Amino acid sequence: MRNTPLLIPICLLVLVACNSKGKKDSNAIEFKNVNQSVAKSFSDLKTLDTFKIELTGRKPEEMVLNFTIKNAGGKEIYHMKIKGTELLDSTDPNIDLSKKKDQIIFLKTIADDFFSDENFLEPAVMPEDKADSYVPDKTLYEELKKTGLNGFKYRLGKENNIYIAWSEKEKKVKVYYNCC
Repeated sequence: MRNTPLLIPICLLVLVACNSKGKKDSNAIEFKNVNQSVAKSFSDLKTLDTFKIELTGRKPEEMVLNFTIKNAGGKEIYHMKIKGTELLDSTDPNIDLSKKKDQIIFLKTIADDFFSDENFLEPAVMPEDKADSYVPDKTLYEELKKTGLNGFKYRLGKENNIYIAWSEKEKKVKVYYNCC
């Protein structure tokens, strides 16, 4: 019982030391790589394909966004890889991305929102839709009207939406619409 007065200050020091290690700098950003996947029908209306997005890297200039689609059998049918700097360079100039922290938040937001419901187009092309100047392959467009297969769209910048779908005829994923 004699050492009790000494024990209280030691416990307080240990408690303060533990708490100060656990605190984070309020300006620091907690970074975790984005790694998401979702199953949706795409190359076949009766089976589910796996859509996967990964954002890796710790600094904007090192960050890479990888997007893949694998069919129900596990075969990769689509792969797109884009550098974070490319996404930053093609964004709206009115958005202030001068700070690295804001650049990282922006890139994470793009990756986190990649699989929002409005990006899955069911079907890719409606039977009454007409091809316009943004349709790079009119034959594929007409094929999609007949097959009723689903599409997917993603954004690569301020004015660059890519619409992709499975071509049953060519047995591969192709861009069927590229627009603003």
